Amino acid sequence: MQSDSQRPEAGFEIIVIGAGVIGLAIAARLARQGRTVLIIEREAGIARGITSRNSEVIHAGIYYPPSSLKARSCVEGRRLLYDWCEEKRVAHRRLGKLIVATAAGEEAVLEELLERGRANGVERLDLIDRAESSVLEPGIAARAALYSPDSGIVDGQALCLSLLAEAESAGAVLALSRKVEALVPCSHGWRVEVRGDEGAVERVDAGWVIDAAGLDADRVAELAGLPIDRLGWRQHPCKGDYFALAPAMPDPPNHLIYPVPQQAGLGIHATLDLAGRVRFGPDAEYIPATDSGSAAGHDPEYDYRVDPLKSTVFREAASRYWPSLAEAGFVPDYAGIRPRLAGPGESFRDFVVEETSEYGVPGFVACIGIESPGLTAALALAERVSSWGSV
Repeated sequence: MQSDSQRPEAGFEIIVIGAGVIGLAIAARLARQGRTVLIIEREAGIARGITSRNSEVIHAGIYYPPSSLKARSCVEGRRLLYDWCEEKRVAHRRLGKLIVATAAGEEAVLEELLERGRANGVERLDLIDRAESSVLEPGIAARAALYSPDSGIVDGQALCLSLLAEAESAGAVLALSRKVEALVPCSHGWRVEVRGDEGAVERVDAGWVIDAAGLDADRVAELAGLPIDRLGWRQHPCKGDYFALAPAMPDPPNHLIYPVPQQAGLGIHATLDLAGRVRFGPDAEYIPATDSGSAAGHDPEYDYRVDPLKSTVFREAASRYWPSLAEAGFVPDYAGIRPRLAGPGESFRDFVVEETSEYGVPGFVACIGIESPGLTAALALAERVSSWGSV
């Protein structure tokens, strides 16, 4: 990078903004193609934003409308991700998932999900009855369940480290603790101005900019000159809390356990990590950013605290499909914030992964609204970006 007193030079073909799983997957793929890539990250380390607060679930691709980018990238991304984890020895488990119906009428929802999943190309989906589900999970009280054996979990941090290693081995450069403050179109592409921790402004030029900035992605797109409100690309932060059990669950599940989907999400479900720890969540609560002084140029801040008063709601939700939890103690665990394009009460919105020439901003790729199943879809989205001939 060039300091404020130096003359900028075009030293990279591509700048990727954001070192979460999406940005790192894209950078690794492009670097392997022989492109010169710079990754700019505002945090002091990689995968400290949305990726660090991910449930680390590998989704099968059941929930999303057929032909949507979420559906296509989830199904293909899952296959690529399992292969990547095997090749790179990233810890993961293909442990399977049960989506359970516990109330009258929910079996019809399972049938709809089965039909949708098969339309999306999801393999090995089965609708099973009460007896079959109780064999797989004796503690579950389900009228029926949709069984997805190819759902799983992954060590998200190890995945990101493997992607960074792949990118750097192919020549990519990582610049940490730099916030993008300006994107200026130039004859050769873009001049990117960033500010470091100590306040110094640096400039670097590149032919292309790829915006994989997570919660900051819509702001970065605005810096590039995109009319994000007119395009419907304004992100709506949606907080999801997780609770754990106290004491530990005596008979933890062997699979991921999900209720039928809820209006604002997939419902409060039981997830496991690779150590066998069980968490319940997330809920879905749209939140405003706490503005710490936008007039002074400060960034919005998000409150990641988990409200312990929600424990009753979580216990009641979990005990609908796991009755023995009715008297269990639920304690706050962690929270994440999803960058949703659909606001409160709005219908499905797809990922935005677009080259923006048609909007008057050439040489820029917007990756906006990348929430779940973003981790699962990351390698497929990277393939999508790298397949565009001019990028």
